[in-house]
Amino acid sequence: MISILVKSFDDLSKIELYKILRLRAEVFIVEQDCIYQDIDDKDQKALHVILKKESEIIGYTRIFWPGDYFDEASIGRVVVSKKERHNCYGTDLMKASVNAIYETIKTKKIKISAQTYLKEFYNNLGFYEKGKEYLEDGIPHIAMIKE
Repeated sequence: MISILVKSFDDLSKIELYKILRLRAEVFIVEQDCIYQDIDDKDQKALHVILKKESEIIGYTRIFWPGDYFDEASIGRVVVSKKERHNCYGTDLMKASVNAIYETIKTKKIKISAQTYLKEFYNNLGFYEKGKEYLEDGIPHIAMIKE
């Protein structure tokens, strides 16, 4: 059973926060072999979109209001557990994240900082590239916009 929840930082349980941080570390730090400061004091401002399969958190994004990360509303820390990626849950997670912005923040303009190899994935969700590729924590990224 798959479910998607949207919660503020204060509404996250300790267990949910622990599982989110564990998932982010598994993918962004261990799997991608990238040493960076994941816990960045921005989680408190964000809305958290959680993809659960039964009781396990298998996917996650965080959403920001305009001005809290970029000038536009934004989605970041997009992650799906490696063992679940073959199920295409990333598309469901991103659609839920976009809808959460539409419903909560009431804007259609969304900016993301996407890992370059995922451009086509985000293009299929209505995002287009803006600007040139850049390195973020040693990984090629590109700014993308959805309007």
